[in-house]
Amino acid sequence: MTFHYETIDHVQLAAPPGSEEEARIFYVKILGFREVEKPELLKANGGVWFQAGTINIHIGIEKPFVPAQKAHPAILVKNIEKLKEYLNENQVDFLVDYKLPSANRFYLSDPFGNRIEFLEWEK
Repeated sequence: MTFHYETIDHVQLAAPPGSEEEARIFYVKILGFREVEKPELLKANGGVWFQAGTINIHIGIEKPFVPAQKAHPAILVKNIEKLKEYLNENQVDFLVDYKLPSANRFYLSDPFGNRIEFLEWEK
């Protein structure tokens, strides 16, 4: 092949109409992402974009809305136990999963029911 894949640019998750502020609270105030301004031509579509390091999550507005309960982004975390402690302190529910060998991982749902995986590989 004369091309190669480099990385995922972003993951888009869906949310219901009018949910941008709720997305900001969850992704910025709870998960620690920062909001990224959408290009002017895309602002009319609604939704909001977030970034943490090289991880980009776009929240797009869908009507009718159906959350992604199985399909999900998986975010690689350094020091996942501290993230679990932080989420517990902020009363964010998550489900630990032991099914993937050599991985410390858990799932949570954003305010709209979209599944998000967080994992750290054991060394």
